[in-house]
Amino acid sequence: MSAAGTWDIRIKTPIGDQTARLEIVPDHAGGFTGTVSGDPGSMPISGTIAGDNVRWSMKTTKPMPLDLDCDATISGDTLSGGVKAGMFGTMALSGTRVG
Repeated sequence: MSAAGTWDIRIKTPIGDQTARLEIVPDHAGGFTGTVSGDPGSMPISGTIAGDNVRWSMKTTKPMPLDLDCDATISGDTLSGGVKAGMFGTMALSGTRVG
């Protein structure tokens, strides 16, 4: 199934669940562009798509500056995976397609 679309995602962090909206717009070269919108605001992202797997990186400033490496597998209208957050290790990532 295509990764394209809008996803409501949840990341289980040490300070509680963080929610955001993920927009994925695939290109024709195995990548994608999009946005992640949530409490800290909206940020553009880009990443790769390989089969059912999507990967992207992003930076956050709340509650502290962190580089986040995201890796998720799509199964139908759900996604699951992890977010590597530096010294905090990998946090669980889940989501559902909107619409």
